[in-house]
Amino acid sequence: MSTAQKSHTELNPIQVSLLRLFNRPMSEEETMELKTLLVNHYSNLLEEEVTKVIAEKGYTQKDFDKMLNGS
Repeated sequence: MSTAQKSHTELNPIQVSLLRLFNRPMSEEETMELKTLLVNHYSNLLEEEVTKVIAEKGYTQKDFDKMLNGS
């Protein structure tokens, strides 16, 4: 997962497909369900990435405590 983003104006094929898929009236409930689904998806991706970095760096709870306490 890359955090760098290029500035562009063209939509990729997935974005176009999603626009077509959701080009219809939706209730507030449907809208919230979709937002929740997307937030959960990206939250899971972020959690996987953080877990990977923690393992690669070998961080321990003691390291995090030091970071939080500014030591």
